[in-house]
Amino acid sequence: MINKDQLARILLYRDYDDRTIETLTASLVNTCERYDINTSLRVCHFLAQVIHESGGFFYDREIWGPTKTQKGYEGRKDLGNTEPGDGYRFRGRGYIQLTGRFNYRKAGRDLGVNFEANPELVAESPWNMIVAGWYWDLRVLNNYADKDSLLNVTVRINGGFNGLKDREKWLDKCKSIIL
Repeated sequence: MINKDQLARILLYRDYDDRTIETLTASLVNTCERYDINTSLRVCHFLAQVIHESGGFFYDREIWGPTKTQKGYEGRKDLGNTEPGDGYRFRGRGYIQLTGRFNYRKAGRDLGVNFEANPELVAESPWNMIVAGWYWDLRVLNNYADKDSLLNVTVRINGGFNGLKDREKWLDKCKSIIL
């Protein structure tokens, strides 16, 4: 699937120490096994997305401005943000940047953890990677990864094509090392 040497080569620009790479690799392997991200192509697509979303596993929560987009999270019923402060409270967290009360509630129910009452847990290990795998599985992204469809994977994670060139760059790098 993927080993620590491959992950270190992919994340070379971050200059992580061996312990960090080992921890990330173990978490990644466990999550991939749990959610059937079990082919090289699936791993490449998953990695490209979570590396982009998390800045190379550096950001476990959304950097809050608040920007115009972030202000728009407030009151968004499609995200389940119905109470004042929900936009900030349920901002992007974890390596997939899970966003919105509805997603926190659903992830918590499915994983047996009350993320709605404790949203910070999504940013903590092991949940930061597990929630990324859970979201990947929920959105049936293995199907699109199998078809090598970066566009379909991206729109189902991002809701659009924000950062598409960066995601493509990471996908190409992952493929060059893993495939």
